Amino acid sequence: MFFNKGWDPNGMHVYITGGSTGLGFAVAKLLTQKGAHISIVARDQGKLDRAIKELQTVRQNSAQILKAYSFSLNTAANSSAALKAVCDAHGGTAPDAVFACAGSSKPMFFVEMSEQDMTEGMTAGYWVQAWTAFAAAKQMARQKRKGKIVFVSSTLGYMSFVGYASYSPAKHALRALADTLHSELLLYGIDVHIFFPPTMETLGYETENLTKPEITKRIEEADDGLTPEQAALGMFRGVEKGETHITADLITSLFRASTRGSAPKNNWILDGIYDSIAFFATPIWRRSVNKRVVAHMDEHRTYLGKNGFFGDT
Repeated sequence: MFFNKGWDPNGMHVYITGGSTGLGFAVAKLLTQKGAHISIVARDQGKLDRAIKELQTVRQNSAQILKAYSFSLNTAANSSAALKAVCDAHGGTAPDAVFACAGSSKPMFFVEMSEQDMTEGMTAGYWVQAWTAFAAAKQMARQKRKGKIVFVSSTLGYMSFVGYASYSPAKHALRALADTLHSELLLYGIDVHIFFPPTMETLGYETENLTKPEITKRIEEADDGLTPEQAALGMFRGVEKGETHITADLITSLFRASTRGSAPKNNWILDGIYDSIAFFATPIWRRSVNKRVVAHMDEHRTYLGKNGFFGDT
């Protein structure tokens, strides 16, 4: 780590899912400015077209290849087809790096969720990234190409609280997948990283708030969050330095230090400091959250009653 000269994306082909808006687009813009060839995939063609036009204004040189493709990545077949389209534009060669930024969240109370809410939560939070990695790892291994696969989890991939029963499990699952592949893909010279961003000020976040319980919003009031650009820069710096678990804010860094398991330390000295702080701060935070949830009990029962949850009982 201390002697790592750093990852330089200049001249490399980088494939970014969810690349038309939010974190994915911010990453695409940052790497375009650093001279990378960029392929972005998302569902909305209009947003993709606008994204490519903006990327063209910040390219480092005219030789950079900037492409956009419209695909839904919620199945293995679709993810494989998207990767094929991306590779075809580069002579069939696998990307040098894959940033799996696609995903969404729909916070709500567990008892109000439908089966569809639970299933879609896992699809949007886990499978859209897992299927991309599934296709990319196979292609990179077959072609004996060393490279990088970068997942995006969340602070909620280290911990969780009320409102995130359909989202946080998916983000914990991504962490488990990334930790497994960090080990397994060493067989092929493929580096695996995972980013744990806090709240980000995006259109997706505005959509989340439409279903987010009030108690969840109150707990999150202390989280100032990051802009997509700030998060993208933090993510890039972590990849550049070769960090396995990447964080870009103090709160998430404390949770990382206290729950990283067997994942490598980012910095022995700094992580030691985080460990010491987290030893005291994490239990205090948890007690504070639990206290707020219990205090919300009467208000919550009233809310459920108004929405017909209890029926005639």
